[in-house]
Amino acid sequence: MCVICGDAQHRPAYSRRSFLRTGAIAAFAPWGVGTALAADPPKPGAAPPANAIAPAEALKRLMEGNARYAANTPNQRDFTAGRAARSQAQYPIASILSCADSRVVPDHVFDQNPGDLFVVRVAGNVVSPDLLASLEYGVQFLGVPLIMVVGHSGCGAVDAAIKVLKAKAVLPGHLPELVTAIKPAVIVAERTQTGSLLDNAIAENVRRQVARLKVSPPVVQAAYAGKRIDIVGGVYDIATGKVATV
Repeated sequence: MCVICGDAQHRPAYSRRSFLRTGAIAAFAPWGVGTALAADPPKPGAAPPANAIAPAEALKRLMEGNARYAANTPNQRDFTAGRAARSQAQYPIASILSCADSRVVPDHVFDQNPGDLFVVRVAGNVVSPDLLASLEYGVQFLGVPLIMVVGHSGCGAVDAAIKVLKAKAVLPGHLPELVTAIKPAVIVAERTQTGSLLDNAIAENVRRQVARLKVSPPVVQAAYAGKRIDIVGGVYDIATGKVATV
């Protein structure tokens, strides 16, 4: 079974051994040399990094920000303030894996300041090797205490997966590969007796990506098992602006 898409018939184009070998090489690569990494232990007497908070506190800040956004009462910001400091280092409180939909803008949805969120986006908010590597970077080198997978209402990628399964729709280009990662969620959602298939599949897809991240070696799995991070999911309602955890 593919650890990325969850499909029993699909095999990723890389082996687990090569993935781990690549990760080991990257761990010793010089890209972080000479850089003050937020995940490094603070020097004696130094203040802890700004994102040295509990995962529950990070989630609380996100949901409070979303409540402000939905109520149209966002915090007023001077975007030039702190710009010089941000040029030296970043201390995001959360990594967000969200859909690439143009109507989903995590910094706005959660009403956070520049530098507060480490965001990766792809249609259907599905985990892939490249996106997993980005999330690993956030955990290993930026010290994020929380990863949140954010789906959204009316997701076109999930709707496409439904059409492929139900109507045998044929998609162009590389879209079939994307849909392959979403189809297992649709199959599970079909068993739900209440609600629409699309809404249920969107929520199930988020849950599956969360579950997948929790067991994704080596970095994210180890951090989650060690309780250094939490991994949660939510669905953003475009019409209301509200995020509901799932």
